[in-house]
Order: sequence, then structure tokens, then C-alpha cells
Amino acid sequence: MTFAPIMLCPWRGRLKVLLATLMLVLFISWLYFLLGNLEYGPSLLPSPCFGEQPKRYLDHEALASQVRKVEEENHLLRLQLSQSQAQERMDSNQQGSSFVENQEVLGDKSSNHTGCPKQRMVQKCELIHVAIVCAGYNASRDVVTLVKSILFHRKNPLHFHLITDHVAQKILQTLFQSWMVPSVHVSFYNADDLKAEVSWIPNKHYSGIYGLMKLTLTKALPSDLSKVIVLDTDITFATDVAELWAVLGKFSDKQVIGLVENQSDWYLGNLWKNHKPWPALGRGFNTGVILLLLDRLRQMGWEQMWRLTAERELMSMLSTSLADQDIFNAVIKRNPALVYQLPCFWNVQLSDHTRSEQCYTEVSDLKVIHWNSPKKLRVKNKHVEFFRNLYLTFLEYDGNLLRRELFGCANLPSLSSGQFQQALEELDEDDPCYDFRRQSLIRHRVHLFFLQYEFPAMTDAADVTLVAQLSMDRLQMLEAICKHWIGPISLALYMSDAEAQQFLRYAQASEVLRSRRNIAYHIVYKEGQFYPVNFLRNIALKNAQTPYVFLTDIDFLPMYGLYDYLRTTILQLELPHRKAALIVPAFETLHYRLTFPKSKAELLSMLDMGSLYTFRYHVWPQGHAPTDYAKWRTATVPYRVEWQPHFEPYVVVRHDCPLYDQRFVGFGWNKVSHVMELDAQEYEFLVLPNAFIIHMPHAPSFDISKFRLSSSYRDCLETLREEFHQDLSRKYGAAALKYLTAERSL
Repeated sequence: MTFAPIMLCPWRGRLKVLLATLMLVLFISWLYFLLGNLEYGPSLLPSPCFGEQPKRYLDHEALASQVRKVEEENHLLRLQLSQSQAQERMDSNQQGSSFVENQEVLGDKSSNHTGCPKQRMVQKCELIHVAIVCAGYNASRDVVTLVKSILFHRKNPLHFHLITDHVAQKILQTLFQSWMVPSVHVSFYNADDLKAEVSWIPNKHYSGIYGLMKLTLTKALPSDLSKVIVLDTDITFATDVAELWAVLGKFSDKQVIGLVENQSDWYLGNLWKNHKPWPALGRGFNTGVILLLLDRLRQMGWEQMWRLTAERELMSMLSTSLADQDIFNAVIKRNPALVYQLPCFWNVQLSDHTRSEQCYTEVSDLKVIHWNSPKKLRVKNKHVEFFRNLYLTFLEYDGNLLRRELFGCANLPSLSSGQFQQALEELDEDDPCYDFRRQSLIRHRVHLFFLQYEFPAMTDAADVTLVAQLSMDRLQMLEAICKHWIGPISLALYMSDAEAQQFLRYAQASEVLRSRRNIAYHIVYKEGQFYPVNFLRNIALKNAQTPYVFLTDIDFLPMYGLYDYLRTTILQLELPHRKAALIVPAFETLHYRLTFPKSKAELLSMLDMGSLYTFRYHVWPQGHAPTDYAKWRTATVPYRVEWQPHFEPYVVVRHDCPLYDQRFVGFGWNKVSHVMELDAQEYEFLVLPNAFIIHMPHAPSFDISKFRLSSSYRDCLETLREEFHQDLSRKYGAAALKYLTAERSL
């Protein structure tokens, strides 16, 4: 018994030595880190989240290796100490486990920084999935700005899952196909197939039935898709979306939804007297940015869960006020363990009277900006000017610059981009006409139906659309044309991203244009050095919605009543049963101010007085001479004329007419080639006796100036003409030889 204290004393001494040694090792390790961090800035200790630090912290691998070596040498000492303290740590962990679990459920409300235990880095070429619900013309424009902000920052391949109505799908499908962004894949899902899932829910929100679609994503998206980021269309990214994707790796086993707390007082129920919001946990959550673990949601029966919750709450609430957000919050109220609370910088909500300013102290804190007020850019916020400028940067950013490769990642296959690259490789860069040939191959980005357009409710067999193209310098002609032509119009506008926004503001401010819903504006984004006139014409032609089209130019004003006259004439001539091109005689004035003739008699009087002329009679008479203006003066019924070289009248034809030849860019032969092909297809040319258009004066275009000043330009045009003749002969055989013979006889 007396030996026990004597035997314990040496062990206690050794224990003290071990503790002192361990403390010394920890102090040395701390000192190494301290010195390393002082070299790069004010931070005294490394962040516990190495995955979230700048690259400079990761460059100290050698230092970290040295520290690890010291620690390994003392591993046995630590092991002995850990055994003596194991029971104490176990008890401590058991006491703290419930606290950790509660923090995992809601995140850290006092901080804008996510916790570190579950942090993982996104692999270099890992595919990131993003889902967006989009319906209508305005939302389609918003989606483009959102996508631009994502593409600007992204370093990973992306797969966009778009739940759309038929309008948005037509617009966005064409846009993405023509955009050809490497490593971006887009899938479309028909929103009409999902309407039955949510149409029974009364909704007061301005988003309508589409504001409820996010509830159906477990059913709408592919069954093998396990996780997705879900975004509203009024979102702007200020960082790489991969950072948000990485947060999915932090979810606990129970968490399935990642959301940011709502930053307004809506769900607190104190905004006005008798304000009764849907049930929510605390301030509730905003659903503008959502992280979803789809596989877990399917396993737990998400569809039944939200349906039962909605049915129960609608018994007292009668309708939703904030669409899907109300139902998400009601579900979370009953099942708080489902949600992972994201730091609020992942959804800085710019609506009136919010706490959004608490989400950031530095510009670098901003991750995602959410314009969730109906006022959008006019919202009241202390820093709204900064946010507005950030949004406008992406709104007007040149989307062509976002076609950058992700080096080291295999590009998703794209037939269009592959064909374009192959065609480019086949071009000879030493060819004097290389620039012309390259321009004709460019696949321009196209945004169809840029503004709202009302498709014809009923099909009119004789209806006709005015088809034209223009650039920013001809914008002033639009209002005048609208006053002369009441029928549908299809326009292709060649503009930069910034010019497209200027046009949007112009159209929305114009009473004349704002009142029209039968004008289809199709934006073709600028690229290359030549004006792609025939590509533009084809875009406008292919997207006309009527059986007949009037192929004209933007500088011409139609006579008053021409729309009704053409419809009547189409029926009288039984055009649906014959292959004909109706010629509308063209005239011009040199006066910027013109008293427009109200009839053929007035036009003839002005022609005799010299205030009007037949179009281009003094510089290019062969272009319209075959119209036979002398005969037209006294004609009372349509008369037939024959094709002649260089003939380029403005015609009304069936919608299924040949497309324009896109090799002709800039100035020269763009209409002549089209009329020649109409003749090759045996269209008969009929001149209308009581129809006319008048060309209004304008400054010469840049392309016509190049044509006049550059001999190489004219030489290339001649080369393209010869190649067109050869292609026409191959396509139509011996019948097309007359065009080559006629050209050579001139």
C-alpha cells in the first residue's frame, strides 16, 4: 500500500513532460502559420476553410509539409495523451452534438459565412446543373442577362434546364443554338405539361401559374438528375456559380433544400393591419435562389408533402401571395430539418424595406443580387446605383465574348459549331475574297421576338406580312412605316447588345410602337465587318407568320391602304393556286419632307412635276426598268413582265418562297440574285396597277461607300456573281444558262 504513491510519482512527472512537449510543438506550429500569413496581409491565422481561401494560402505546401513532419514525430506522445483524455472528449461531444445538429439545420444566423466542416471543392470539369422557369417575351430577355452573368464568371461546364412556355422555348432555343457557347448544354421542358400539377392553387402573385412551377421540379427534371441550382430570372451573379454548387456538399443527411432567409418583414406579419402571411419559420426563406437535392426529395415523397401542406393551408389562406415561396415556407415550418440556411450574400434581395444591407460590407462580399421587387431597377436601396450599374454591365455586355473555351475540359458536342469550324478551316486565307466568304459563314446570335408579339388568332389565307431589315441608323423609319402599314410586320435588326437595349427603350417610349402588337422584332447581334443583309432578310422572312410576305426595304414607305389592297388582290388573282410574284412599283423622293400622295393620281401628278422619280432611274435604271413604268401609268389591271438582267423589284410572294443567298453581304447583288432564283423557279412577275412605295432619302450606308471606293470590293462581288451563276446552273440545269448568257451580252 505504501508503494503506490512512490510508483505514481514518476508517471506524473513523465506526463508533465509530455504535456510540455506537446504545448511546445503546438506553439511552433502556430508560429509557422502566423509568419506565413503575415507575409500576405493582415490576417493573423489561416481561415479554417482552406477551400474558400485565395490561392496564395495554398502555395505554402512546403511549410505545411514541414509542420506535418514535426507532428508525425510526436504522434506517439499525442496518442498517449489522447487515451488519457478520451473519455472526457466523448462526453463533451455528446453534450454538443445537439447544438451542432441545430446549427446544421438553419446555418449560422449571426454570420454571412457558411460553416466549414462539409466544404468541398468543385472538380475542374464537373458539370453544374441550373434550372430556370421562364415564360413569355420579357422573361426571355431577363434570362439572357442572367445567363451572361453566369457565363462571365464560370469555370465549369454548365447544363441549363429551362422550363418554358412555347414562346420562351422558340426564343431561347434559337438563341442558344446560334450562340454556340462551348461547354454549355441546354434542355427544354414544356411548362404546359406541368400546369395541371399547380393550376388548382389560387395565386395572387404577378408571376401567375409559372410562379408555382418550381414546386414540380422533382417531376419535371430527369429522374437521374440528383441535384440542381434553381434560379429566378431576375437574378444577377457576381461570382462563379461553382461556389454555390459546392455548398451542396455541406448538407447534412437530413437536409434537402438550401435557401437564404427572407430579408423583408413579410412573414413576420407586421407590414400592415390585418396582414396575415403564410406560416414560416422566423422571417421565412426567399426562393429566388434554391439548392435542391432532387434524389433525396424524391425518396421522401416531396410531391405529396408539398401538396398536402398546400391543401391544408389553403383552407384558411385561400390563395398564395408569393407563389411557390409561400408553400416552400409552409413545408419548412413543419419540417425545419429539411433546410440548410445559406448565407444571405447568396441572395441579396433588392426589394423595398429589406435588411439586404446587412448581407455585405465589401463589394467582394456580394455573390448573387436578386431584383425581387416589382419595381426592379427602380427599387429603393442605399446602394442601388452600384447594383444597377452591375446589372447594366451584363445587360449590354457583348455576348460573343462569352464564347470562350474551357481549356482542359471536353466540350459538349455541337453540330452547328462543328460545321462552322470545319467550313472556316476549308477557306483559303490567301483568297482576296476571304473576308467576304468568312462573313457569309458566321453564325450570328439571334434573339427572336425581342418584344411582345401577338400571333394571329386565326389563319387568313390572304394575309400578308411586311418583311424588312435595318440597323440602328434607320430606326427613325419605324414609326412612319407603322402609320402607313397596319398589317403584321417582321423585322430583323442588326445591333450590338448595347444598341439592342437602346432600341428597347426607344420602342417602349414610342406611343406608336408601344400600341402595336403585330410587329415582330428579331435582334441579330453584330459580328464581322460586313452588313449581313441577306442573312437578316432570311431571319425576318422565316419568322413571318402569314401565308404571304411583302419583301421590301426599311427606307420605303408603302402607300396608304396597301395592306388591304394586297389582301384583296391576292384573292382576286387566285394566288393560292398559282406561282406568282406581285411587283409593287417603287418610286423615290429627294426631299426629306414630303406630302405623301394619297392616290395613284396624286403620285402621277408629283411625278410629272419632278418631286418624285422612278426608283434609281438616274444611277441604276436597269434595276427597275422591266417594271415598265410607262405602261403602269395607264394600267388598270395587273400585267405580266419578263425577267431581265439586274432586275430587283419589291415583290409579294408566298411565304415558302426561296431564301436569299447569304454569300452576298454588304452592298450589291443581294436582291438581284433572289429575283433571279424566283424566275428560275418559274414564278410569273405581275405588276400591280394601283400599288406603289416611295423611297425616302438618307445618308449613304457604310457598305455602299466601300463599294464605290474599293476596287477589290467590286472585284470580289464580281467573283461571287460568277459563282452564284454556276451554282444556279447546277441547281436548275440548262434552264439557268440564260442568266449567264444574258449577263455576258450586256
